[in-house]
Amino acid sequence: MFREVRRQNRILEDEVRITELLQTSEYGFLSLGTTENGYAYGIPISYAFDKESNSLYFHCAPEGQKLDILKENNKVSFCVVGVTKPIAEQFTTLFESVIVFGKANTGLSDDEKRKALHLLVRKYSPDYEELGEKYMDKSWSRTATFKIEIEHITAKAKY
Repeated sequence: MFREVRRQNRILEDEVRITELLQTSEYGFLSLGTTENGYAYGIPISYAFDKESNSLYFHCAPEGQKLDILKENNKVSFCVVGVTKPIAEQFTTLFESVIVFGKANTGLSDDEKRKALHLLVRKYSPDYEELGEKYMDKSWSRTATFKIEIEHITAKAKY
């Protein structure tokens, strides 16, 4: 179903490092299907990884292009990049990256929506969880959430 990584010598097999990249990367790039004009749509977006459910959680406005595309095709990929370091004299770059493939689910229950928002607050504002709770309640109707249920992961690195 998924194509093999071409450069087998670049496969990152360290599950601990893969999980760490998914947990700590500041943001990633969400790749969606095509827009109404036929162009592919990809966006940088903040997220939270939930290891327990093997899912990525996101928040957004309750309407917009991203959600419109997901209604038509919920198969997505999401990429995070870890450390990069260009080596100019060798015309190469040291890097690590993880690409997640899965289906986006926009129909989260209120309980799961709150879970998603808690995970995001804990990741991006860990010293403000109590205030984050109040902010969640205040902006509840103006906030949508969705998750990617991970089906496949590829990870590559060159150290």
